[in-house]
Formats: sequence, structure tokens, C-alpha cells
Amino acid sequence: MTPEPFGARLRRAMDTRGPLCVGIDPHASLLTSWGLDDDIAGLERFTRTVVEALADRVAVLKPQSAFFERFGSRGVAVLEKAVEEARAAGALVLMDAKRGDIGSTMGAYAATYLDKDSPLFSDAVTLSPYLGFGSLRPALDAAAVSGAGVFVLALTSNPEGAEVQRATAADGRSLAQLMLDHMAAENAGALPLGSVGAVVGATLGDAGVNLAINGPLLAPGIGAQGATPADLPAVFGDAVGNVVPSVSRGVLLHGPDVSGLREAAERFADEVRGAVSGS
Repeated sequence: MTPEPFGARLRRAMDTRGPLCVGIDPHASLLTSWGLDDDIAGLERFTRTVVEALADRVAVLKPQSAFFERFGSRGVAVLEKAVEEARAAGALVLMDAKRGDIGSTMGAYAATYLDKDSPLFSDAVTLSPYLGFGSLRPALDAAAVSGAGVFVLALTSNPEGAEVQRATAADGRSLAQLMLDHMAAENAGALPLGSVGAVVGATLGDAGVNLAINGPLLAPGIGAQGATPADLPAVFGDAVGNVVPSVSRGVLLHGPDVSGLREAAERFADEVRGAVSGS
């Protein structure tokens, strides 16, 4: 049986649970603010609490792999359990790993995050295309087989990104636009939404590119990085209905109280709905 594509599952989750992605980013400073030690026990407690609070109500949870990997194999084991439990509770899991390589190495990354037999299988993964969009083919193919998705870096919120992403390709397009055009080609004809998404920072002001890729647009930068839901229409224009705003510290700082986490996530989701609808 052909699995339901990620784009269709994401569209349904956004429509029913609200268009919001919450990051699971166990910074040492966040663990401290929760009264936890920066060790495996603290990591486990933090992660379990976020999943318990939010996995049954937000559309997407986005664990940042690096903050688990820093604890070695024990940290990865916590990440595996979090992915399993979040998906079981109905959240879509977007693994924020930003992988990018060529050939068999890219194939191994694809097997790690996009093969249903992997303990780290996720609904989607973030990828870096700046070894050439074609280098992502193993991941794109693996995602299509498993019904998963990918989010490809296009215009990121960090200031340094512009020196690469705003650079001009041989045909006059910016490299970011070139990557977005590749994504649009991958999503051509998909209904109701393609499964190849772009990462476009919510802090950019006017993105200055064509974002009509028929796919989701992950928008980091809401909350602690300075962007607000009210900024989304100016950045994303006509594509704002496909935006998945991502907030991490703006929600996580309200822990360890479960009700505090839930209330913060609900508040952001309501603000996003209002901004997207113009109400």
C-alpha cells in the first residue's frame, strides 16, 4: 500500500491542530532554567515533559538532533524514544538535523531518518542543499517511498547565510531562488500540498524570492529570535497559508509546568491563525 504523502498529512495536521511547530531544543541554559542538571537525567526529564505536554495537540514537534547527540549514545537513545512517543501521540516529527552530503553518505543519512525500519524514522528531516540540489536525491527518493517529507534550507534567519543564499547563480537567479525552483519542480501536481518544504526565516522582512513552491514553508525565528506571527504576511505574501511557524524558547521557557507549555503553544497557534487569516 502506498503511504499517504507527508504534505497531505501536514496539511491535515495544520488544519486541525493549528499551524505551529514547536522545537525541542534542550540547551544547557534551558535545562538550568527548568531546575535540571545538564546531564542525561536532565535531558530525559526535559524531553519527556515537552512530549507529554504538546505531542497530542501541536501539529509538529521539531527535536534539534545536536542537543541530543552531545550526550553521545545515551542522548541519541533519548531522542529515539521521544520520536516514537511523539508520533504515537499524533504529532508529526520533524528532525532538525540539517544533513547534506553526496552519494552513499547522503543515502546513509536518508536511511537514518527516512526509512521506516530506522529507530530515528521521522515524518520529515531538514536538509542542506548547498552541495547542489541534486545531492539530495537519495533523501528525496527515500522520503517518497516512506511517505515522509524534507525541509530544504533556502533563506535562513542567520545573517551569515546571505553570503551564500543571496549569491547569484550563472543564470542570474539567487542561489536561494534556484533552490526554491528545484523544490517547486519536485512538488509539481501534488495535492493538497507537496512534501518538499523550504526553510525560510521569519525574521527576513521581505524575503525577496518567489515562495510559490506548492509545499510547506518552515519559518524559524518566531519568539526569542525577534519575529512575531504578525510578521508572517509581510515575509511570505500569498504563500502565508502554507507557512509552518517554528517557535522553541518562546514556548519552552514556560516549562517545566505542563500547563504553562500548553498555554504558550496555544497562544502562539492562535496568533498565527489570526495573522494568516487577517483577522
